[in-house]
Amino acid sequence: MNIAIRLATPADAPAMAEIHMRSWEVAYKDIIPADFIREKNAARPAQWQRIITAENTAHYVIQADGKTAGFLHIAPPQDDDLDDNCYELCAIYLHPYYFRQGIGTQAMEFAFDKARDLGKTAMTVWVLAENANTIHFYEKCGFDEDGKTKEVEYGRILECVRMCCDLQHICSSDNM
Repeated sequence: MNIAIRLATPADAPAMAEIHMRSWEVAYKDIIPADFIREKNAARPAQWQRIITAENTAHYVIQADGKTAGFLHIAPPQDDDLDDNCYELCAIYLHPYYFRQGIGTQAMEFAFDKARDLGKTAMTVWVLAENANTIHFYEKCGFDEDGKTKEVEYGRILECVRMCCDLQHICSSDNM
């Protein structure tokens, strides 16, 4: 399968919304209440039309054989306790059709390379503590929990854990 990753354009917004909706329905079905997922998904098309502008520099589409399979968002971290050497994986979602085909790993390698190109030495990601599959994926990519947690309200209170990866040692594509 030929994988290409590029900056998203406004024309990508409908596909990104669709991927976001389908991914949430599958990945969070036993974690987030169905009513909450439906409510969030109803707003996704307008949300992505607003987010993806011609000035986009942080949202990328992941294409498999020319079809949009997912997206990722990387940016400076929003956590006050992190320094300028860190970057954050804010989101990575694949359409469920593309789960477990190695595409997410290739997208992570892309994110790591982008962060390294900016001189960053670490990357963080927040993940729902109950999302064992995603935690396992991040661990496979070289992330470890760093002890930071927070609560989010997604139709019920959920705990998130922060994971961190040392881009200088752990996260080379050779290790994945």
